Amino acid sequence: MALEHALLVALTERSGSGYELARRFDRSIGFFHSATHQQIYRTLRRMAETGWVDVEVVEQDGKPDKKVYSPSPSGRTELARWIAEPSEPTVLRDELAVKIRGAAADDRDALVAEIVRHRASHADRLAAYRAIEQRDFPDPASLSDAALRQYLVLRGGLRIESGFVDWCDDVLDALRPPTHRGPALPGFASEKGTR
Repeated sequence: MALEHALLVALTERSGSGYELARRFDRSIGFFHSATHQQIYRTLRRMAETGWVDVEVVEQDGKPDKKVYSPSPSGRTELARWIAEPSEPTVLRDELAVKIRGAAADDRDALVAEIVRHRASHADRLAAYRAIEQRDFPDPASLSDAALRQYLVLRGGLRIESGFVDWCDDVLDALRPPTHRGPALPGFASEKGTR
């Protein structure tokens, strides 16, 4: 996926300035496609040059003029073309999985520390997704159109992160010597059963 397509999606949801778009991107599409603010500004400029976005200059008192971007008809055509284009299923390329497979017995402590670190990162993202779900989608049954599609993508993220946390718990349980199995590692209680 090109950054242009991710930005077109964001702009079809709501027009905005480069700054507004970069902030929104960080809180939504940025979970699935990373881009720096500089990359977003450069890409918006390129999209304006190719005619995929329209730019409205809004004068502001005491501030520089603001450029507000919205998808142009040719941008909407490109987005429709891209959505209809078949995409390859995502291939899991996870460095942690390769480390687990390649670790020797004397690598156990370092490996456990790495799994704990990954688990914490995925648990944090899972908590962020749950907060977004509660804040933005309190009544999923009432959703339609763009809001429904946003919710469905969020549900995919929830399942992925929940599954990764559960997998890390399984690996940590398996790596602990049998005499030390039982309660989860300190500070890392399992989230199983909390969904």
